[in-house]
Amino acid sequence: MADIVEVEGVARAFGDTQALRGIDLTVPEGRVVALLGPNGAGKTTLVRILSTLILPDRGRAVVDGFDVVRQPTAVRRSIGLAGQYAAVDETLTGRENLEMIGRLSRLPRRLAAERAAEVLARIGLEDAADRPLKTYSGGMRRRVDLGAGLVAHPRVLLLDEPTTGLDPANRMDLWAYLRDLVAEGSTILLTTQYLEEADQLASEVVVIDHGTVIARGTPVELKQRFAADVLDVTVDDAVLDHVAALLGEMGSAAPRVDRGTRRVSLPVDTGADALVDVVRRLDDQGVRVVDITLRRPSLDDVFLALTGHAASADGDAAEEPR
Repeated sequence: MADIVEVEGVARAFGDTQALRGIDLTVPEGRVVALLGPNGAGKTTLVRILSTLILPDRGRAVVDGFDVVRQPTAVRRSIGLAGQYAAVDETLTGRENLEMIGRLSRLPRRLAAERAAEVLARIGLEDAADRPLKTYSGGMRRRVDLGAGLVAHPRVLLLDEPTTGLDPANRMDLWAYLRDLVAEGSTILLTTQYLEEADQLASEVVVIDHGTVIARGTPVELKQRFAADVLDVTVDDAVLDHVAALLGEMGSAAPRVDRGTRRVSLPVDTGADALVDVVRRLDDQGVRVVDITLRRPSLDDVFLALTGHAASADGDAAEEPR
């Protein structure tokens, strides 16, 4: 399968901050590739380079056969972009915003209207389509901004945190729409802090940290390579730290404590045998267990193993100056 996005040795600095340190990346045509990384890892900088909004300091990036530095106009005709921040006109209605984007993308008037209506239905804004954007909530404006990147059915969609601000129902509706676009031939490169989103959509995941690629593979491959099974033990608040200490040397890595869910998560290599051992240890110590579950690792576990901390949904705001 041919690569529709090719990135070779791309670097970019902002003053003394090195956002990208020689990124190599390919995106096969007709696939979804998810770009994961901590805040400030370089995800948004890479998207902005691929969308011709900023130039790389060195390296080469090609989208749909066009060089982002030498052929930016051709690149822009091939891509759709939805960033982290709304770029819509509050004086226009939702429908007018999307139709305008369609016309700017050189769609005939009737097709622009049809695509706008299609996108409005997919992002759950049919009932509000003819209201001025100044009457929309922040989440509704975010959906219009996202829809603007979809209305022209571009060959390559660059989505930077596409579902930030959407509720779970609208997020799942958008996932379905993106799958339809890919089935019709679109290619998607997305950044996300919702690791379930990457697991659901992406055929390949690329993890970057400190401006370099540190891992890539299918979600299944990454889970097999970088994360063990996990025992989740839910107990009362008062004994969380005690349980973490009891289980400290029983797993393949240190246990993690989530005080919000009252859960201690223990990576283990021995599966059901580890479950039996933990149950016995806690029973011997008289610890009352609310719930205990042995599960396969998630991308959250992979992310933690690779970067040393859990993902957040705060975006890459600190990555570069605004």
